Amino acid sequence: MFRTGTAIAVALAALGGCAAYERNAGVEIQKSELQVARIVRVESQKGFEEAVKHALPGDRIVLANGEWADFDAVLDAQGTVDAPIHMVAETPGQVIFTGQSSLRLAGNHLVASGFVFRDGYTPRSEVISFRRDSESLANNSRVTNMVIDGFSNPDRTQRDLWVGMYGRNNVFDFNHLAGKTNAGPTLAVRLNTEDSQNNGHRISNNYFGPRPVLGSNGGETIRIGTSHYSLTHSGTIIEHNYFDRCSGEVEIISNKSGGNVYRGNTFYASRGTLTLRHGNGTLIEGNLFDGAGEPYTGGVRVINADQTIRNNYFVDLAGTRFSGALVVMNGVPNSPINRYHQVDGAVIKNNTFERVSAIELGEGSDAERSAVPVNSSFRENIVIGSNGADPFNLHDDMSGISFEGNLSGSAVPAAIADGFQLVEQFSGEESRNRIAAMEGAGASGSFGVAKAETGVAWYPKADNRSPFDGGRSIRVEPGTDNLQVALRDAKAGDRFVLQPGHYFETRISQLSVPVAIEAAEPGTVSISFERPRLFDLTGKGGLELTGLTFSGSAAPDGSGNSLIATSSGDGSNNHILHIRQSRFEDFDVNKGFSVVSASKGAFFDRIDVTGSHFTDITGPVFKLDTETDDFGIYNAEYLTITNSSFERISTSVASVYRGGTDESTFGPHVSVTGSRFSAVGSGSAPLMQLHGAQLVTVTGNTVTESQPLHVTITTGKPAIDTSGNEVDGESAASFSDIIDLRVKK
Repeated sequence: MFRTGTAIAVALAALGGCAAYERNAGVEIQKSELQVARIVRVESQKGFEEAVKHALPGDRIVLANGEWADFDAVLDAQGTVDAPIHMVAETPGQVIFTGQSSLRLAGNHLVASGFVFRDGYTPRSEVISFRRDSESLANNSRVTNMVIDGFSNPDRTQRDLWVGMYGRNNVFDFNHLAGKTNAGPTLAVRLNTEDSQNNGHRISNNYFGPRPVLGSNGGETIRIGTSHYSLTHSGTIIEHNYFDRCSGEVEIISNKSGGNVYRGNTFYASRGTLTLRHGNGTLIEGNLFDGAGEPYTGGVRVINADQTIRNNYFVDLAGTRFSGALVVMNGVPNSPINRYHQVDGAVIKNNTFERVSAIELGEGSDAERSAVPVNSSFRENIVIGSNGADPFNLHDDMSGISFEGNLSGSAVPAAIADGFQLVEQFSGEESRNRIAAMEGAGASGSFGVAKAETGVAWYPKADNRSPFDGGRSIRVEPGTDNLQVALRDAKAGDRFVLQPGHYFETRISQLSVPVAIEAAEPGTVSISFERPRLFDLTGKGGLELTGLTFSGSAAPDGSGNSLIATSSGDGSNNHILHIRQSRFEDFDVNKGFSVVSASKGAFFDRIDVTGSHFTDITGPVFKLDTETDDFGIYNAEYLTITNSSFERISTSVASVYRGGTDESTFGPHVSVTGSRFSAVGSGSAPLMQLHGAQLVTVTGNTVTESQPLHVTITTGKPAIDTSGNEVDGESAASFSDIIDLRVKK
């Protein structure tokens, strides 16, 4: 008989014939008939610790199905190349790590497989780590068949990694990672000790599911190295992974080390680029960059020396500037290690660019970034711009890049025209066949990887369904607190249909899931509330409001009321707010009464307002200005107002703030079209206060008795469109009639 403790480590050679078992303290041992490997089944955290303490090469430690809450799992053991030590789920996908849980590996020849992390977050700096501590690393080990789903710190500003790779010759493959909403890369390869450099890691066949916009730096899906170790050789292979809407920031992948290979990956509808931010000698080949026409989708951004980009397919990429299909940066002369090293010796060949909006050459050129690319080549590529347009933008002298044997569907800038042959522009279903038939240029073979060939088979991958779809339809009758009672048991995607009448709410409804609230008959439902707020969005909370009338007349007389506010009580993921055909009136019982206000640390993916009316409001209707630390963080990616009206607004319709000079994000975006504004700002406040917005569209509006918008430029090159507006009965003849533009120095 064998018991837990030192007895588990005793060899089982004395047992022959049938398999043998022993249970004690949540541990079950099984000896195979061949007397080679032991199966150790554990049912408790203590049992797991005992099994690891006495693990032998070839052991298979099996965790019993169920929820393992607040589990700080450490697999520190020594297997061999022929007999690794396994830590596995009894049934893949049915062992769930929740609460404050993590997994650390240390030793040699270890394999961990089959677990799910969800409904919690790591108490450490990493969810899965290939080290126990700075002295105990994992080598020759593998993590496979794992899921990390939404396992994000509720404070989105707290940085952590979901996977930290250390040591050498480790493998991370066939895993599913989706929904990281707090700061820090999803996966990082760390080179901070010599034992983790020149590492030979392989990251392959993983499904990297949607990573929503972070709204600040630190939203990469993968980072290899850091600027401090950027001249260090990593030698990591990243191949056959699927990046599905990975849009945390401008760098989908941040390469910050040398000698890495990116091969056969698919990037689908992901904002930003695979960025060669630091490090030299990187190879990018056989990848598919499919933007699906989504904004800011890009391909590869090139910096540093000896980078090779060959035989890749770039298609339907709408990004420009830092998120172009191909971006070759200017560098900083004698650059410090953390800035931009000059592009030197880049080889860009046999790639196909189909329906791409921009190829940026010399991007970032300014007084600091004045070192143009040198000793580089762009040859035997096919370039077809979107809608027949020329995608090339030259920002500086490109004589340091030789252009040879390329084909283009449109005329290119004269400075590089000798390196291109003009071919017939075409589109539609024949496009790819025609491109493939062109000889001597472009990519050939297969590209990328299918989504189904990545991740795990037993866990669903993300779909494109609206967060407000797929739930129940729930009828709600008018009365006191009837809406709040109905919302208590809300599930994601539920739709609450309000019957005609008046609803009076005496309590705040906290929403941690996206729900829709709509009038059964638009215009027949009125809602008032007596608390400082009606809705608190927390966790994954979101709202879709349709056909409703809200009054603030019963709210308390205290500054800072808001119909919709945010809270981190259940964490703070990305929120979505849709307002359609609704009215908001009498928000004037005190000063600073807003319709929507974001607290510090809160972030809206979108606030979309259509066909709605706002009257008698004392505060900013949309108060999105709490991130004033000037770190490049902001509260909303998109604020879009269409065909709506605003009358007697005491301050500004919107106050949006993004400070600092960080270049890692795309927003905020503010679009105001076809709307009417009357008596906004009480004669002194601007129509809107937009600080650091990167795209401002103010078109086709009518403005009376109001001041121009204040737009403050803090970084980048914001795009501003002010066409077709009417101000005080006359067409806005000049830019300054509608916008007061300022530059922060």
